[in-house]
Amino acid sequence: MSPPTDVKEVVESEIKEWHFHIYFHQRNADEHHAALELRDAVLRLRRDGAFVAVPLFRVNTDPIGPHPVGSYEIWCPSESFVSVYSYLCLNRGNLSVLIHPLTREERKDHEIRQAWLGPPFPLDLSTLPVRSDEVPLQYASLKLGYSSTAPKLTLEERKRLGNNVEQILKGEKEAAKAPSD
Repeated sequence: MSPPTDVKEVVESEIKEWHFHIYFHQRNADEHHAALELRDAVLRLRRDGAFVAVPLFRVNTDPIGPHPVGSYEIWCPSESFVSVYSYLCLNRGNLSVLIHPLTREERKDHEIRQAWLGPPFPLDLSTLPVRSDEVPLQYASLKLGYSSTAPKLTLEERKRLGNNVEQILKGEKEAAKAPSD
């Protein structure tokens, strides 16, 4: 099956919210300390406006749900994804980070739609539902992610932007050209 290329379908299926799970071996005091320092840094940076990221109030010192070691969750709307991802890439130290989207299909999100910074850990997927009726909204009061009220580009505006990018890239010999179909 070929990937979709219908702009409307692709735009409507875009993922708007993400989780970053910071993992640490719960009996390793150095890893636990490093994980808590990273969490505090994320909270300070959120407070100071670097990005929007919401660590869950709870730090799990034992396995919970699909997570096999100590961990905590950071919720991130798509509006801040690049900033949070960049920060964690550069500052996670030796900690592993599970990154997954939030959709109606939690098991797929953790199994085939996930990515890792650092070595991956095996997950217990049996604890996750295959499909939920609703997207698991978090922090709707922030009006970001799936709850965003910001104006969105129309399909026509997107097409104009795409055409403009193609025109600019015509002069770039290293850039692949879009098919002319």
